[in-house]
Amino acid sequence: MDFIFKESDIKKIASALKTTAHQSGTAWRMIVAEPKENRKLSVEIYSNIPIGSRKGNLISVYTQDSHLELHFCTAYVISKSLGEVTFVAESSEKVSGLIVESGASASLYANVDREVLSGDFTRLGPEVVLSGVALSLTEKVLSE
Repeated sequence: MDFIFKESDIKKIASALKTTAHQSGTAWRMIVAEPKENRKLSVEIYSNIPIGSRKGNLISVYTQDSHLELHFCTAYVISKSLGEVTFVAESSEKVSGLIVESGASASLYANVDREVLSGDFTRLGPEVVLSGVALSLTEKVLSE
């Protein structure tokens, strides 16, 4: 594993999500709230922990109705204009992304073919195009 979250990364992520981060055991924890919409979620970032027989980064998102996890997170991308952070995991020709928004919502796109991230989105079916557009911001942090 090459990428390990540092405290400076955590501060950037918390700032983008308009919250603060607190260390709790082996995790960094953030609460993201949107009172107007009555939404709240928590994000936990575990850096370089045992996951099975390997070590890696684990991102957990807890909402009132769901629990999302991204194992072996290899990078993240902050979009200040969209007010979101995309956590990325890549394996071979597949990419997964867990997107957390400052408005206290989250989306998960798993096992997306890399080729979907670039090219002509108008040639993709409507059921596929959203994942391509959402994860296209991650291309700059993906390994070659």
